[in-house]
Amino acid sequence: MKMKRLAALLLGGCMLASALPVYAQEMLPDVEEVTGEDAPLADTQEITYVLSNEPDGIDPGITNNSFASVFLVNCFEGLATYDNSGNVVPGVAESWDISEDGTVYTFHLRDGLKWSDGSPLTANDFVYSYKRVLDPATGAQYVNMITDYVVGAAELYAGEGSEEDLGIRALDDQTLEITLIQPASWFIDMLTMWVWDPVQEATITANGDQWTNSADTYVCNGPFMISDMSMGEYVELSKNENYWDAESVTLEKITLRYVLDTATALTAYESGEVDGINTIPASDVARLKAEGAGVQTASNFGTTYFNINCAKAPYDNPLVRKALSLAIDREAIINNVLQVEASPAYNLIGPGYVVDGVDFSEGDSTWELGPNADPEAAQAALAEAGYPDGEGFPTLQLSYYSSDTVKKMTEALAEMLETNLGIDVEITSADWAVFYEDVQNGNYDVAAMGWSADYVHPMSFLPLLKTDDVSNNVFYSNPDYDALVEQVMAESDPAKGWDLMKEAEALAMADYPMLNVYYKAANYAMKDYVTGYFMNASSSLFFKGAKVIAAE
Repeated sequence: MKMKRLAALLLGGCMLASALPVYAQEMLPDVEEVTGEDAPLADTQEITYVLSNEPDGIDPGITNNSFASVFLVNCFEGLATYDNSGNVVPGVAESWDISEDGTVYTFHLRDGLKWSDGSPLTANDFVYSYKRVLDPATGAQYVNMITDYVVGAAELYAGEGSEEDLGIRALDDQTLEITLIQPASWFIDMLTMWVWDPVQEATITANGDQWTNSADTYVCNGPFMISDMSMGEYVELSKNENYWDAESVTLEKITLRYVLDTATALTAYESGEVDGINTIPASDVARLKAEGAGVQTASNFGTTYFNINCAKAPYDNPLVRKALSLAIDREAIINNVLQVEASPAYNLIGPGYVVDGVDFSEGDSTWELGPNADPEAAQAALAEAGYPDGEGFPTLQLSYYSSDTVKKMTEALAEMLETNLGIDVEITSADWAVFYEDVQNGNYDVAAMGWSADYVHPMSFLPLLKTDDVSNNVFYSNPDYDALVEQVMAESDPAKGWDLMKEAEALAMADYPMLNVYYKAANYAMKDYVTGYFMNASSSLFFKGAKVIAAE
């Protein structure tokens, strides 16, 4: 699965370009934060937290697997990061300057930065790390986050450029310069992604791709470091005393234990064997909330939807796509079929991106859609498209990838479409690799899909509908939409960028290019005596400020 947040079905603000130092983005993702600043601390600052999935790797330069986030956001820190309120703030970069034309970023690193092994961390480490990502042999899954933006990066990755022409260089040990192809007002937001984190050249040179397999060789620079690990069983994180802000870190140890069966994990949580669990069985959420058992719900900046093949008849007709959208009961899917924490979706970009207290989704149109199906309106749209009472409409192929949960949703959707539109629906399924290859090649009618933002900014979504973009698997094409997205990419004024993004989304949504179902949320549980942690809108759980409160 493209755990680059794509199709994880169930499972930032802009500063004006300036020659003056920029200290933070005014971007507030939807954050679940639990604090307990005035409570006395327990003598032992240790917790055990259960993970329900093991990541495919914990190399920040390679993986795009969201299951790795709990390791990467706590063991590494890039130029920018999040504070406990969800603001994008300076990380290991103390400040940065942006050129007048918005293309040259100069980052000033903090004094005395060190790796977890005590050796110095300098601007040259960032240069090495980014060049490593641009080496095809590395296999970096997020390489496009650099090649799409940095001067000379795409050419170097393709073997057609040189390191001398790359827009990344160390001016001195504490100063890093990055030159962009064109202005990108969300660039600082992107730097919170782990592909922009530094990795230590010495440990990788000495250990190759095995450097992440041992606590002794897993050298990092974040608030925590790996002190012990047993593949498939647990990973132990300990406070990194060489972290630049170590005095703000209270927890001494976090044991991340793998328990793949969520029912077993819940039993361990309720018995007090563990302090938190990353996944709660859907059927137990309501009960645990009623019992006050530490359920935490954080909005996920992502949307679950079904792709509609906009390049294939009859789905190339917006009226047909509108009919499909009107025919589904979103509330029933959320509450009865899946029993998930979510809200009905009518647009591509859901809640989660907030600037100055205003959410990007505020004031969005629902495009005549509602939480419940509207069969009469759906049939009217289908009739206007030339298929009264579904007559003459070809059998709709509804496809999904192997997943019990997605299977439930797809079967419910098929029944709604047949009942409310009078059409025939045939369900097909395949393993993810086969399914996704068909989706990419356009070999489908309607297919289960979804998107969660790689970074908390609407520009993580807008390319999904841009003509010929590699991520545009609905094959929607609208020159006016493309032009608006191009304007956003070149716009340095945050207010104008906001308006252009809203205009672009509205233009596309009026064509119903996808069948939006719900905006996601993440449920997890933590004992009340653990405070100070937070989960951002990308579902990354940060423990830097966490602490264990003394029992009363």
